[in-house]
Amino acid sequence: MSTMFEHAPRWYGADEVAAAITPARARQLIEQALGGDFDPADDPARFHAPAGTGHLLLMPSTIGEWSGIKVASVGPQNPSHGRPRIQATYILMDALTLTPQAMIEGSLLTALRTPAVSAAAVNRLAAPRACTLLVYGTGPQAWGHIQAMAEIRDLEQVMVCGRSPEKVQELIARTRQLGLAARPATQADLGQADIIVCATSATEPLFDGSLIKDGAAVVAMGSHEPQYRELDADLMGRSLIVVEEVDTALREAGDLIQAMAEDPDLSAESLHTLRDLVRGQIQRATDRPNVFKGTGMSWQDLAIAVGVHETR
Repeated sequence: MSTMFEHAPRWYGADEVAAAITPARARQLIEQALGGDFDPADDPARFHAPAGTGHLLLMPSTIGEWSGIKVASVGPQNPSHGRPRIQATYILMDALTLTPQAMIEGSLLTALRTPAVSAAAVNRLAAPRACTLLVYGTGPQAWGHIQAMAEIRDLEQVMVCGRSPEKVQELIARTRQLGLAARPATQADLGQADIIVCATSATEPLFDGSLIKDGAAVVAMGSHEPQYRELDADLMGRSLIVVEEVDTALREAGDLIQAMAEDPDLSAESLHTLRDLVRGQIQRATDRPNVFKGTGMSWQDLAIAVGVHETR
């Protein structure tokens, strides 16, 4: 008699995920998913459920022959217990039978897929010879985005802006280990930067959007909640805007939701999707800034998870 334990799913820890997926490979997996028959508009919305002292975040998706779900737990009190605030596990299944094939450490999947999505957008929104990168934030996503941007452009200078001078210097030192020139950002850098990445938990705009030069590529990926924003209505109103999927952005992208409330000329009809951008159906603007607003979607974790399992 067969049992459910005869074909136990394989476990991939953080070290195995890191060994299997480079930043460049992660971007390729995202682009492959968008280049096929899959449409992010078909992706289920993430589901929140109260649990214990926090909540669970469930993110299911299906792409072709694969299905999966990321189960993330958010425990606001965890740091006081010596645990990360957010922890996650990914369950990968074949779509035919929905039999679990692998379980994967999910936090690193997030750390890989978010910069990969941004890089897929920026590779098409930034000038071909873009060489200066300005990063707001000093956490794991700031670092991941520096790595991802260095894969798509020859960066001559990386500028870092953060609230903690110590953390700014730590990220600068880490960036220099990649062989990149790096320094703290100044106010003057804002109007000169070719690529600007916002990787913060800000609830108010980080800078005056009128200072961003035409043709620049701006990424805002710090949150997926309506009350948070990193970009102001001025920048959103005068930019070419790309989102992962329109309904998701209108539901979760605070930068967009708040800007639309402030600017009546900004509407859903003016938004473009990452799928169309990757497929070459829209082109970057040179007479205004280019903004990619990401919130994160379930299909992105699945695309990277499949890559991990198939690289084994």
